Amino acid sequence: MRVRISRDFLTSRLGMILASAGLFIFLVALGFGIYYWVSYGRMIDARLSGHIEQTTARIYAAPMRISTGQKMTVGDLANHLQRAGYSELDAAGTPGRYILHGNELEIRPSSESSSAGQKRIIVDFSGHEVQKIRSMDSGAELDSVEVDPELLTSLFGDSREKRRAIQFDDLPKILRDAVLSVEDKRFFEHPGFDFIRILGAAWADLHQGVRAQGASTISMQVARSFFFSTERTWRRKIAETVVALELERRFTKPQIFELYANEIYLGNRGSFAIHGFGEASLAYFNKDVREVTLPEAAFLAGIIHAPNRYSTAERRPERAVEARDRALLMMTENHVITVDQARDAKKTPLHIVGGGLEGSTAPYFVDMVKEHLLDRFSEADLLSQSFRIYTTLDPDLQRAASDAVDIGIKNVDVQLARRSARWKKAGQTVPQAQVALVVLDPHTGEIKALVGGRDYGQSQLNHVLSRRQPGSAFKPFVYAAAFQGSVDGIQPIVTPATTIMDEPTTFDFDGKEYTPNNYGEKFRGRVTVREALRYSLNVATVKVAELVGYTRVTDMAHQFGLDPSIRPTPAVALGAYEMTPLEVAGGYTILANNGVRTEPIFIRDVVNASGDPLEHNAVSKRQALDPRVAYLVTNLLEDVVNRGTGATVRARGFTAPAAGKTGTSRDGWFAGYTSNLLCIVWVGFDDNRDLGVSGTNSAAPIWAEFMKRAITLPAYSNVHPFAMPDGVVQVSIDPETLQLATPLCPVTQDEVYVEGTQPTEYCSLHGGRLANEGPVGSWLSRIFGGDKSKSEPQPPLGGPGEVSPNRPRGDGLPGDSSAESQASEEQNKKGVFRRIFGIFGGKKKDADKAPQGSANPQP
Repeated sequence: MRVRISRDFLTSRLGMILASAGLFIFLVALGFGIYYWVSYGRMIDARLSGHIEQTTARIYAAPMRISTGQKMTVGDLANHLQRAGYSELDAAGTPGRYILHGNELEIRPSSESSSAGQKRIIVDFSGHEVQKIRSMDSGAELDSVEVDPELLTSLFGDSREKRRAIQFDDLPKILRDAVLSVEDKRFFEHPGFDFIRILGAAWADLHQGVRAQGASTISMQVARSFFFSTERTWRRKIAETVVALELERRFTKPQIFELYANEIYLGNRGSFAIHGFGEASLAYFNKDVREVTLPEAAFLAGIIHAPNRYSTAERRPERAVEARDRALLMMTENHVITVDQARDAKKTPLHIVGGGLEGSTAPYFVDMVKEHLLDRFSEADLLSQSFRIYTTLDPDLQRAASDAVDIGIKNVDVQLARRSARWKKAGQTVPQAQVALVVLDPHTGEIKALVGGRDYGQSQLNHVLSRRQPGSAFKPFVYAAAFQGSVDGIQPIVTPATTIMDEPTTFDFDGKEYTPNNYGEKFRGRVTVREALRYSLNVATVKVAELVGYTRVTDMAHQFGLDPSIRPTPAVALGAYEMTPLEVAGGYTILANNGVRTEPIFIRDVVNASGDPLEHNAVSKRQALDPRVAYLVTNLLEDVVNRGTGATVRARGFTAPAAGKTGTSRDGWFAGYTSNLLCIVWVGFDDNRDLGVSGTNSAAPIWAEFMKRAITLPAYSNVHPFAMPDGVVQVSIDPETLQLATPLCPVTQDEVYVEGTQPTEYCSLHGGRLANEGPVGSWLSRIFGGDKSKSEPQPPLGGPGEVSPNRPRGDGLPGDSSAESQASEEQNKKGVFRRIFGIFGGKKKDADKAPQGSANPQP
């Protein structure tokens, strides 16, 4: 009876309609599935296979050099290799692997890295020191070797995104467990969609009256990330499910999880969208993803569902705690961790780094690299050809630079806040100053660190490349031109002891009047060239430029590689012509490098996936200044740091030998260098309004903060005094007469000269007239009593402790019985003279040469 009813129903009109409708729905569903299956099949291959093999261009820092005897632990080297992309496993797509054997670390670069010059080595450690480096190929011991550099970023594409490609095995288990607990605990069990979760989401939709988003598996999230929008519809959900099934068919579970781990959006830091756990661990914790702890892993997993809410977690720590604790609870419920572990993790503070990514990935520097590469290669090639770009950046120095800028710009903010009443009274908002810092190795020109602004998220303008007036930071080039003229024999002779009148002066030039003023409207009267630069005296500096010729100053500036638009006017002496901080850095390499200019570079090599070179930038040098002149200027700039306008550097606790110059135009500058690093700092406003804070109080403290950190790094700790080159002499002079000092001079000072321009007469105010005009014996007797010199007069001495070359050494004195006794008495007198004047005499490279040249040259 029931069968008959069923058959009757199926053959009835209603039954036929329902059967037809069911068949139609089935066919539509089948067609829909086939459509997505076919439509997305090839797209999956095209879009995802490349991501799995990590074909995007990668930007690397400079290689790290390790040497025997260097302070370093095996853990330090292992951490560096991890940041460089190395793995303890033999995984494809990595630069290589490393193997730990107690105090030995074996480095095995991949074939591509080997072709790029990386060596297979074994490094032996003894405590906190590198004991031995051995080549695995030849067995030879090496004094030093370069190790693969740290990966900066894989940034390329139209959007401002940061990614750091990682592999499944790079993810620590604790992070994988945290993500699975929060997002998809049955990921390794379901076929791409979780039927239980779908039913739960459907029930939530019906019960709450809203579309819940809790049914997506990790496979479905990968499908959405690559192929779909975030539109919340069941149609998109069905499409995601179909694509997820296809992904499960084509790839393994670890591969899908790896795609997810590299693609997942995890908030914004600055103006960058952070994608993937590799980049997020750096952005939030400034550490490699393999180093994250349980609470940090819980935080990263906890922010997945609402990443924008936690982008400012460093300013809203309660939100960070909220995300971490939610993930810890789910991990406990899933029995991934114990209750005790969760409790301990909650007690551990989350140290989320502030700001953007300046300290870890140098965004302004990366932008420079990208712009350069896009001039040479297409974006499609950079995204698909696995290019490796090796730069000059030192990550440790970059972090030091970022920290120094962060500290220093807050100090500037405090100073500007004191002037805020003036701006508010004028109806203006209190502005924020901008900053730029660039660090070079002056001997190679390699840019080691670069900060282009106070916050990359607020402004992507790279102020290192912005043109501004350098002010007094330009003055060393004026004095270099003056000293170089003396070396070239051009009159008048200018030395560090040449005097100038520092007083209100109006200069006539080209029919126009120019009246500069000193900072604070203070004038010092007659000063030496050294004092003029030490105290950054504007009027005195313009007088030096006028004395040697404005054209000579501009010619020197052009020879230094500075802006060719600089013109020979009085204002040129005070840095009135605009140039970028990077241009100023290039000019200062000449002073820091014995007169040799090194061209700034920031990319060493670009190679393709096979290691074939596509671009190589070698160090470029040229002699631009006499090394003796370069030393004289450096010596004066040391005085600026020790006793002049740059003394704030010393007050800030930087004690190593250094030379530098402040600059105050509408902005604040400090340009300075040690024996191995050159750093330029600029502080100012984008709208070019007057900063109102001197370079001494704005830029110099930032420079000091950076240098204090830099010299603690092993590669830059060996700071030595600046070496005096051949052809430079140092003599002791009386600061009042600027003549050679005598034992009677109450005050003396050391001064440096290009040999041949130093004074040759002794201080006329303190007994020097007798030495210059009278016999040695008679003069000594007047000082010590008794006139034991009945000898014939001797010609004036050529220098302290030197016999005049105009008199033969064998000349005897009356009363001597032999030439030998005469010579002996002469030597005794010379010995007395040397004992008296020894501490005041000349110090030079060739002690056997008597000083030459005119006495006490004046302008």
